Amino acid sequence: MTGRHVGIVVSGDKIIAVDAIVPDEGPIVLQSDQTWKLQNGARETAYHVLYQQCVNYIREHGIERVILKSSAVTMSGTMKKAHLESAEVRGVIIAAAASVCPVRTIAKSTISRRFGDRNADEYIKDDEFWSHATDGVNLRNGSREAALILIADRDSA
Repeated sequence: MTGRHVGIVVSGDKIIAVDAIVPDEGPIVLQSDQTWKLQNGARETAYHVLYQQCVNYIREHGIERVILKSSAVTMSGTMKKAHLESAEVRGVIIAAAASVCPVRTIAKSTISRRFGDRNADEYIKDDEFWSHATDGVNLRNGSREAALILIADRDSA
C-alpha cells in the first residue's frame, strides 16, 4: 500500500531525512531531502528542540511511517564518546517519531543480507540504480543511504 515515509540516518549531530511517497513497487517519489542539525549549546535543550522539530515535520507532512538506520557495533571494540552521543540523538529521533507514527529501525548489515544481491554500499554508490529507484526532487549522494532504507523496508515487507 502506497504511503508517505521518511528514512533517517543519524551521524554525530547531523540527521539526514529523506521524505518520499513509497509505492508498493517501482521508484519511490522523493518529496524532500533534508539535513537537520543539533543546535549548539546545552545538549539537553538541543535534544528538546530536535524532538519538537521531528514531531512537527512528521505531523505537518502527513508521514505514515519512519524508518531509521539503527546503531552499529564498533569494530575496534572501544566505544567512543561520539558514538554514544550519536546513539542519544538516534534515541531522541526514535522517541519523537514514535509519538506520531510507527517507527522501524534497520541495520545496514541487514540491508546487505536481505535486500537484492549486493551489499548496501554497492547500491549506495551505483548511479544507475538511483536513476531507476527514485523520482521527484534531487537526491543528494549523501542521502542515498536514507533512501535505500525506505526501499529496503518496502521490499522486505
